[in-house]
Amino acid sequence: MLNPELTPTKGCAETVIQTTKISVCTSARLHMGFFDLNGGLGRKFGGIGLALDAPQLALIASASDTSAPLLITALGDANASVVAKATKIASQMMTQLKIKGHLHLHVEQHIAEHAGLGSGTQLALAIGSAISHLYHLNLTTLQIAQLTGRGARSGIGIAAFNDGGVLVDGGRAVDATITSKLPPLLARYDFPDAWRVLLILDSSFPGIHGEEERSAFNQLPEFSANLAAHLCRHVLMQAMPALVEQDLTAFGHSIQELQMHVGDYFSPVQGGRYASPLVANVLQHLHHMGVACFGQSSWGPTGFAVFETDEAAQAHLQQLQSKFSDSALSWMVCGGRNHSAIIKSLPLKEA
Repeated sequence: MLNPELTPTKGCAETVIQTTKISVCTSARLHMGFFDLNGGLGRKFGGIGLALDAPQLALIASASDTSAPLLITALGDANASVVAKATKIASQMMTQLKIKGHLHLHVEQHIAEHAGLGSGTQLALAIGSAISHLYHLNLTTLQIAQLTGRGARSGIGIAAFNDGGVLVDGGRAVDATITSKLPPLLARYDFPDAWRVLLILDSSFPGIHGEEERSAFNQLPEFSANLAAHLCRHVLMQAMPALVEQDLTAFGHSIQELQMHVGDYFSPVQGGRYASPLVANVLQHLHHMGVACFGQSSWGPTGFAVFETDEAAQAHLQQLQSKFSDSALSWMVCGGRNHSAIIKSLPLKEA
């Protein structure tokens, strides 16, 4: 049911400036690990993650001059899938908000789906923000997340869209009477400008998602309260101070604790500490090379490694490309995104 505070004022959902298009540009995120899968203190999950500056999602929304309420188009190699998902999200929002206008949505760039990079949340928030700006609804990112059903377990993707940077969320309340509340953002830090992230992508292996993800959580055993306390300590007393001091070694040690224990906890449903055998081999090699910070994002299959400089990241990339030549693997060096998604109003002739 739509919350009363999300209902637009009378008539505003039908008002649109016909000379304006709305552009939204956001990007992928890493989810580096949960730190309380026990939930014994009343909150469950809690995670740490990072907004990346690539891969990017870019779309443009305008009032459509077609007879159909929705016209969705997309570029790239996943047109059908992206169009289907965008259509579902936009239709859901327009129905809930009782919008009677005609919407044209064009997705210019998209983030790979089911790769552990948060594509679904970024697409939902981008579409919701475009609709809100186009129809002057003044919806917040949190309201859009509620409307589109995002943030069931993690608030990292929502905070990445809204704030950027390195993010720590407080998980979901386990009390069934307040499950509509989204995971609160507890802390946010700038990702050091010099640091670089190497993404290790496996096109042959889709990550767990949707009903499979829900089923996976339901079949896992209870997570140890002592282990949850151990991981919380690592985040609070190691990862967070390390970000302030820009100490990649200490930050990486904290992330390794999360990756090791949470990855092993998920291993019965994802086939090992890491979902993709190809990515697992690369990460094992990085471990032997003494790389400080590496792991799998969310359910994978995407792996990541963090380096103190672009030169270090590029040097490791060249070495990895030489050693691991499987055609399913691809690589990308990117930085952190320390700002919110970019939303602009454009004259029709410019978009």
